[in-house]
Amino acid sequence: KRLWLIYLSYTVIETVLLTFAGMSFFDAINHSMSNIASGGFSTKNDSLGFWNDQPLIQYIVIFFMFIAGTNFVLSYFGFKGKFRNIIKNEEFKIYSLFIAVFTLLVGSIIYLNTDFLSGLTDSFARIEGVFRHALFQVVSIITTTGFTTADYTAWTPLLLLIFFGLMFIGGSAGSTAGGFKVMRHLLIIKNGFLQFKRILHPNAILPIRYNKKSVSSEIMYNILGFFIVYMLSFMVGALIFSILGLDFESSLGVSASSLGNIGPSIGGFGPSSTFYDLPFLAKWWSSFLMLLGRLELYTVLIIITPYFWRNR
Repeated sequence: KRLWLIYLSYTVIETVLLTFAGMSFFDAINHSMSNIASGGFSTKNDSLGFWNDQPLIQYIVIFFMFIAGTNFVLSYFGFKGKFRNIIKNEEFKIYSLFIAVFTLLVGSIIYLNTDFLSGLTDSFARIEGVFRHALFQVVSIITTTGFTTADYTAWTPLLLLIFFGLMFIGGSAGSTAGGFKVMRHLLIIKNGFLQFKRILHPNAILPIRYNKKSVSSEIMYNILGFFIVYMLSFMVGALIFSILGLDFESSLGVSASSLGNIGPSIGGFGPSSTFYDLPFLAKWWSSFLMLLGRLELYTVLIIITPYFWRNR
């Protein structure tokens, strides 16, 4: 009940803020509901790019995308005033770090290697615009919300590669975001570092710790297993899209986007286009991948295995 109240409160607060920032009430409430749910559906064909001349609206949406990709338990701590619990949370730290690092990286590449917003005579205005668009795209993809303010496929190939990689990060565990989840990335990285230490100190007992608690080997096996299944699902998904007529780049992008429930992709299905042009069977396959990713793989995969039905 408390989480539902927090969810509803965020929706109402964002609606009010967007209305005061210049959106119509209809647009504000639709974008708020879509944002907190990390759905990404917009009332405009240009998504949030429709309001590129109103930075405040886009910053409000960025903030609530960030909130939607955060564990809702941390939101509960925030409402209770327990901010130390939020700051100490390891997943929140890495989640924030990912966003900060990739925003600076993407923003720097846009500013130095593209003519994006180069028509602005005020250098500060261009820096602010580049920063805002970089932050927006990074937060949107990591949180799997899917709102956009610009067609990032028109930028450099390096940025396209970065955005493709961001599709595999996902939001926080316990959030409305989809994707692989930051917590799993964090534990896999920790496990990798500990493997090096175990080689150097084979007799040492070196447990993996998360938020100052030991993580059992069984949990790590489950996470590593999930990683393998996730990547296999992505590769099989891309292969089938390729068989169904998509080019190589689009096959990879649509598979990653569908599995992560992101929305915009790369190739021929970026922010400036829609999945309307997908072949008939590819639409069904994309829908299946979206369902598979949203239900964390195993729920769907178990149902379609013969072993499940033999034991009913």
